[in-house]
Amino acid sequence: MTASPGRSGGPGDRRRGELGDFLRTRRHHLARTDLGLPPAVRRTGTGLRREEIATLSGVSVTWYTWLEQGRDIHPSRQVLDALARTMLLSPAEHAYLLSLAGHAVPVPAPGRSADPAPPAVGHLLDALEGSPAFALGVDWSVTAWNRTYAALYPAVRTLDPQDRNLLVAVFTDPTVRDLLPDWATTSRRFLAQFRAEAGPRLHDPACAGVVDRLLRASEEFREGWESHDVEGFASRERVFRTPVGTLHFEHHRLSPCDHPDLHLVVYTAIRGTGTAGLVRELLAADTDRPELS
Repeated sequence: MTASPGRSGGPGDRRRGELGDFLRTRRHHLARTDLGLPPAVRRTGTGLRREEIATLSGVSVTWYTWLEQGRDIHPSRQVLDALARTMLLSPAEHAYLLSLAGHAVPVPAPGRSADPAPPAVGHLLDALEGSPAFALGVDWSVTAWNRTYAALYPAVRTLDPQDRNLLVAVFTDPTVRDLLPDWATTSRRFLAQFRAEAGPRLHDPACAGVVDRLLRASEEFREGWESHDVEGFASRERVFRTPVGTLHFEHHRLSPCDHPDLHLVVYTAIRGTGTAGLVRELLAADTDRPELS
C-alpha cells in the first residue's frame, strides 16, 4: 500500500508513497514518440507501460513495479539516474526523485518554521524599503517582512502566525487572487516549487500540516498536488494588480549562509514600467500601522 500525501504514516512510508506516485504520474505523462517508440496498438490511456520503462532503464519489471507500489526497497543512485534519463526528468524533477529515495542532502531535523526570523534578517529586509521583501521558513511560513511588502499585501500584518503561510495564502485568500492577474499560472508554479523543496520533508509535521490543510481546503490545490509537478525556483517577472496601478517586478530568492533553511524573497522594480513610482504611491497610501510578529 502506498501512503498518499494526505494520509498518516511513518516518515519512510510517506516518502516511499510519494516516490511511487511521482514515478507513476511521470510515466503517464510521457509521450511514446519522445522516446522513439511506435504508437501503442489497441491500447487506451496515455504514457508508457511499466514494462517499457523497466526495459529502457535496465531494471526488472517486478522491481520497478515495487517502486511504484511504494514498497520498502532501496534503489541505488545509479538506478534512479537511469529512470530519470528514461523518463526525461528535468533537473528539478531528478533532484526531487533522488531526495525521496534518500540520495540528496540529509533531511534537516524538523523545526518550528513559524518562529520569527532572526533580528539580523529583519534588519536586512527593512533596509530594502522600496522593494517588497519577506522571509520564508521551510514550510513557507512568512516569518518576517518589510513595510513595502505589507503595503503590497496588508493582510500579512493581521494574520495569525499559524495562518501566515505563502502557499496557504495563495490558495485560500481571495485578496491574493485579486493581486495576481496570472493567479492560475502562478499558483501552480508555487505548488510545484513547494513540492520540490518539501519532498524530503513530507514527514515533518510543519510541511505535512500545510499539505493536509490545503488538500482539505482547496480543490485547485488538490488537482495540482495530484499532478505531482515539480519545478525549481527561477528568477522571473511577477505582476501585481494594486489600487495604485499594475506593478512589474523581478522576483528573486536568497538564503543567508548562517540560516540556509530560510529563504529571503525580494521583488525589485523593473525599469521602464513606472513601478518604482507606483511603489512610492503605495507606501504613501499605506497606513502606518505597527507590524505584528
